[in-house]
Amino acid sequence: MARNKVQFQKGLSEAEFSTRYGTEDLCHAALVGWRWPNGFVCPDCGRTAHCIVQRGTRRLFQCNACRKQTSVRAGTLFASSKLPLTTWFRAMYLITQSKKGIASIELGRRLGVTQTSAWLMKHKLMQVMLERNASARLKGRIEMDDAYIGGERPGRHGRGAAGKTPFVAAVETTDDGKPHRVILRRVDGFRSKALAGLAEKALTPDAKGVSDGLACFRAVVGAGCEHTAIVTGSGRKAARTPAFAWVNTLLGNVKAALVGTYRAVRDKHVPRYLAEFEYRFNRRYDLAAMIPRLAVVAARTAPMPYTLIKLADVYA
Repeated sequence: MARNKVQFQKGLSEAEFSTRYGTEDLCHAALVGWRWPNGFVCPDCGRTAHCIVQRGTRRLFQCNACRKQTSVRAGTLFASSKLPLTTWFRAMYLITQSKKGIASIELGRRLGVTQTSAWLMKHKLMQVMLERNASARLKGRIEMDDAYIGGERPGRHGRGAAGKTPFVAAVETTDDGKPHRVILRRVDGFRSKALAGLAEKALTPDAKGVSDGLACFRAVVGAGCEHTAIVTGSGRKAARTPAFAWVNTLLGNVKAALVGTYRAVRDKHVPRYLAEFEYRFNRRYDLAAMIPRLAVVAARTAPMPYTLIKLADVYA
């Protein structure tokens, strides 16, 4: 039996990572190239003529026209961080190359920083992933299912139970029945309005959704999608229904990763953790390219203060 080319791809080894991004100079040069691929452009006046001003360890770009000075970090996700770029780049490496993710306490140990710093870095990068995922749309045949994140609590079980965060999982399959791309989005409940809104944002009008008998999934029709409901019942038999093989596999992997990697996931941060898994899965065809792809978007993302990351209740 032939090996799965995606699963057994070379990826980016730690040695190769160090060769590409092992020093501050290498990281700085890479970030300059990603932020200004056609050469420096002044963020104030748009002119390109400039000179380099060295202030201690800082390298500033000074516009020859308006004399404005700026750094490659200014106005990006990396702005105002005292951590070196080598630490940021290694964080991107550890987060993108790990199939099940990495907890902030382990990330802090690997990077040599506090758990608080590692947590903030990780959530900033996951926010970048979430915002990047928001523009993606699935097409063709799509397996859909409802799911929850959260531990067991006394009282009501199943849908509507306390302490659980509802989210929708959907898998776009290829013509030969293989999984291609996925979406994992938190919803405020399994109601028609929520599913209609999700379909408008995340599915193309010609998509062909397949779901179980949960009534709210019919709402995707309002976004121009087709819908087929297959009543599966509950229990193990339902989980083995061939029509939902890939979405059930996806949910099993997501829940195993969350339970096995993270001690706890707060409801308001759930969209970021789901976005992290979604981002890696949809870009799994080229593991080595994930770092530059994430860094390019981070270089074009406005700074994120701690209060925004810590306190915000985010919806994908």
